[in-house]
Amino acid sequence: MKQKLRHLPHYLGLLGILFLTVLGFWFFSYDKLFQAAVFVSAALSYIVWGVIHHKIHNDLYLQVVIEYVAVALLGLVVVFSLLFS
Repeated sequence: MKQKLRHLPHYLGLLGILFLTVLGFWFFSYDKLFQAAVFVSAALSYIVWGVIHHKIHNDLYLQVVIEYVAVALLGLVVVFSLLFS
């Protein structure tokens, strides 16, 4: 249990990023381009968060970075297809 609790501050930061993304989507609901910019910022923040998290825990590998980039790109494709369809 203690092993999982040491990650809690990191995941609270990630939840903060995601919360601000949802808030940005809601607040800028009138401007699709700005919503896209909010999500691009969130995707980049997600990648940076993942790299920092794994660097701190000494398990940062190229494979991990590629996984974070792939998930962020997949999210961008989904959100862009919903915004601009």
